[in-house]
Amino acid sequence: MSISSRFAVGIHILSLLEYNKNEVNSSEYLAGSVGTNPAFIRKIMGMLKNGGLVKVRPGVAGAVPARELTEITLLDVYKAVNVVQDQELFSIHENPNPRCPVGRNIQDAIVPLFTIAQTALEKALGHVTIDDVVKDIVEREEMNNTR
Repeated sequence: MSISSRFAVGIHILSLLEYNKNEVNSSEYLAGSVGTNPAFIRKIMGMLKNGGLVKVRPGVAGAVPARELTEITLLDVYKAVNVVQDQELFSIHENPNPRCPVGRNIQDAIVPLFTIAQTALEKALGHVTIDDVVKDIVEREEMNNTR
């Protein structure tokens, strides 16, 4: 199982809003870039809006980032699209056998490790901005165009 694609789609949307900032960014246009349907894009846009990351105007095609891209981290996107609840990145099976030594102790043994791993992931995401992603995309596109 992997982390919800909402996270990658949220990053894609915010990056495309910047990359295509002088054009109209309708949900149909965004969906074409993401490779999904406009309804899914509108759902993610609603989550990004509720997270304070985009501004949308009802009845008008298009959206814009609500803050400077240097101020929007991947952690902001991760939280806005509800990838996981706090400290629930890793699921733990709920009913291990208490008569088994491993079953009796597995949760206490691995929960602290899972907490450390999730904290490290969130810390790393907090150090990367959407601006960093867009700059990388622009550099890659420039390299592709010089070949």
